Amino acid sequence: MSREVAVTEQDRLDGGGARRVLVRASRLLRPYRRQIAVAAALVVAWTASILAGPFFVRYGIDAGISAGDGAALNRAVVGFVVVAGASYVVYRAQVLLIGRVGESFLRDLRVRVFDHLQRLSMPFYDRERAGVIVSRMTSDVDALSELVQTGLLMFVMNALLLVLSIVVLAAVSWQLLLVCLVAVPGVVAASIKFQRDSNRAYLEVRDRIGATLSRLQEGISGVRVVQAFGRQELEEQRFAHHNRVLYATHMDSVFVQSWYLPVIELAGLGTTALVVGVGGMLVIGDVITIGTIAFFVLTLGNLFEPIQQLSQLFNTVQSAGAGLDKLFALLDTPVDVPERQGAVDLPRQGPLELHDVSFAYRDGDPVLQHVSLAIAPGERLALVGPTGAGKSTLAKLAARLYDPIEGRVTFGGVDLRDATLRSLRERIVVVPQEGFLFNGTIRENIRLARAGATDDEVEAALAAVGALDRFAALPGGLDTEVHERGSRLSAGEKQLVSLARAALVDPAVLVLDEATSNLDPGTELVVEEAMARLMEGRTVVVIAHRLSTAARADRVGVVEGGRLVELGPHEELVSTGGSYARLFSTWTGAFTPGTAS
Repeated sequence: MSREVAVTEQDRLDGGGARRVLVRASRLLRPYRRQIAVAAALVVAWTASILAGPFFVRYGIDAGISAGDGAALNRAVVGFVVVAGASYVVYRAQVLLIGRVGESFLRDLRVRVFDHLQRLSMPFYDRERAGVIVSRMTSDVDALSELVQTGLLMFVMNALLLVLSIVVLAAVSWQLLLVCLVAVPGVVAASIKFQRDSNRAYLEVRDRIGATLSRLQEGISGVRVVQAFGRQELEEQRFAHHNRVLYATHMDSVFVQSWYLPVIELAGLGTTALVVGVGGMLVIGDVITIGTIAFFVLTLGNLFEPIQQLSQLFNTVQSAGAGLDKLFALLDTPVDVPERQGAVDLPRQGPLELHDVSFAYRDGDPVLQHVSLAIAPGERLALVGPTGAGKSTLAKLAARLYDPIEGRVTFGGVDLRDATLRSLRERIVVVPQEGFLFNGTIRENIRLARAGATDDEVEAALAAVGALDRFAALPGGLDTEVHERGSRLSAGEKQLVSLARAALVDPAVLVLDEATSNLDPGTELVVEEAMARLMEGRTVVVIAHRLSTAARADRVGVVEGGRLVELGPHEELVSTGGSYARLFSTWTGAFTPGTAS
C-alpha cells in the first residue's frame, strides 16, 4: 500500500507545480511561437468546420426539404461537402504542424538534458542511481512524447469543441440546450470519479510493469547462475507471480473503463431521446423547426464526447507534466565542481600540493581528514592502504573530480578551484582502472581526449605508448569498430587505448588507478611497458593495488582511516617497521616486519 502511495505522489503535480512547469515549458517553446500560432488558428478552423456541418443539415431540412426548394437543398449539400473536405485538410495540417513543433521541443529538451548530464560532476553520480537518471531520458520523455503526438492536440481540440458547442447550441435554441444539460452534471460526476479511479489504476499498472520487466531482466541476466543451480522452476514461479499481479492490475483498469464508457453512451442516447421528444413538442408549438432538432442531434456528440476524451486524456497530461517537472528538476541540479568566474589557466608545470585537505561524501562522515602533501614536478607517488581508507578519494581530489570541504589543492601555486576546466583537464589526466570505450572506431575513441586531433597526432599518441603497430595490424587498422563498451577488444587493448588518450593530451600530471591490476600476466607486461613510456617525464600519482608498483615509485604514501599516516621512499618505510612494512611483509609472504624477502 505504501508503494502505491509513493508512486502516486511522485506522479502528481499540485496547482503551483503545474503552473511552474507551464511557465518553463512556454519559455522553451518561444522559438516555435509562430508555428504554435498557426496551429492554434488551424484548431479553431477545424472546430468551426465541425460545427458548420450540422448548420448545413439544418438549412437543408428547413429551407430545402420542408420548403420544397431544390436549389436550397443543393446549396446545403454542396456546403456540407465543402466543409467536410476543409475539415480533412485542416485536421491533417494541424496534426503535422503540432507534431513537428512537439517533436522539435522534445529534441531540444533531450539535447539540453544530456548536455547538462555531461557537465554534472562526480558527486551527482554518487548521489543518484544510474537507473533513475536513465529513466529521466526514457520513461519521462516517453510520457511527454505521448502527449505531444496525440494527447496535446486532442486535449485542446476537445476543450475548444466543448465550449463552442455549448455556445452554438445556446444560440440556436436555449430551450433544447437546457434539455441537453440535464445529463451533464451526472456525466461530469462520473468523469471525475473515472479520472481518479483510472489515475490510480494507471499508476499501479505502470508500477507493476516496471516490476515485471525488472524480474524479466534479472532472469535473463542471471540465466547462467539459474541453470548452474537448477533453479529454473523457482524463477518461473517468481515471474508467474509478477505476471499474475500485472494481469490483475490491468483488469482493474479495464473494470474502470467498463462502467464509465457505458455511462457516457447512455447519457448521449438518453439526451438524444429527450431532444427528439421535447423538440417534437416545440416543433408542434411552432417554437423551433425540424432542422433545429436535427442540428441538436448531430451536435450532441460534440457535447459528451469531449467530456469523455478530456477525462481519458487527464492521465496523459498528468504523467507528462510530472515527467517534465522531473526533467526541469534535473536541469536545475547545480554543478558540484563548477568553473568560477574569472578562472585562470594553470601553468604548464609546477608542484601538485594538498593543503590541510578534508573531504566527506554527501553528508556522511569524513573519508579524508587534514591531509597535507606536496608532489614535486616529475615525481612518482604511490598511494597504498586498505580498501576504503581514502586513497582513491585523495587521487580524485588531486584531479579535481571533487572539491575538498576544507583546505585546498593547488598546481603550480594556483588553487584548482580557480582554474579553467579546460586547462585543468589538459594538465591533469586521470586514467581509470578499466579503460572504457564507446561504440565507434579505435581512432575515434582515442580522439575523444582531444576532439581536434589529426590522424597523425592520434597515431603519434599510440606510438608514444608503443601500441601503434599492434592496432595498425588489425584488419581495419585504427578504423576498426570496437563495438559497445569495446567488446571487440581485449581488456589489455582497451587499456592501451585509454593510455593513448592520455598521451594525446600530453598532461603534466597523471593520476593512475593502477591499470594492470585486472589483467592476465602476459597482457600486464605489455600495458606496464606502455605505462612506463607514458609516465616518463611526468608527475604521477598512482593508486597501487600491488606493492610491486609502490616499490618502483619515488615515494609511497600510506593512507589509513582517512589520514596520511606514512610518507617516504619504499626502502625507508620498509626499514622503519611501520604500517607500510607490515603491508609489504604480508604481501611478500614474510611475516617479520621490516623484511623485504
